[in-house]
Amino acid sequence: MFWFLLLAMVVVVAAVTLAVVGGGKSAILQDVAPEQLTDPLPATRPVGRADVEALRLPVAARGYRMADVDDALGRLGAELAERDARIAELESALAGAQATRAGRPDLLKQPEDRPHAPWEAPEPQGEAPRPDEETGR
Repeated sequence: MFWFLLLAMVVVVAAVTLAVVGGGKSAILQDVAPEQLTDPLPATRPVGRADVEALRLPVAARGYRMADVDDALGRLGAELAERDARIAELESALAGAQATRAGRPDLLKQPEDRPHAPWEAPEPQGEAPRPDEETGR
């Protein structure tokens, strides 16, 4: 058993020596250029769902490249803020259009300043109405 272990150890040492010394002319590990963000978010049009799903950030030694992540998050934040402002603008325009279409462009006026609608009776001006003596109202 001793001779078998000695022979196996000699074979392993010889194989490792041949691999290191006679490994060829190329380096064992080639230097790799650092990854770059190849397909950034589009600058000429709004960012869509497909753009976000297709975004692949390059990996660095300790995770993702901070500059690429900051750029992507900054762009997405700006897009969301712009869309929120546009939604608010469109909602206020829609509310104004609905108020105008309903025939009541004077929604912000006080009730006494607004003209009454044809189906409404005008409120009397001057004294407040007296309560009915029988019902107390």
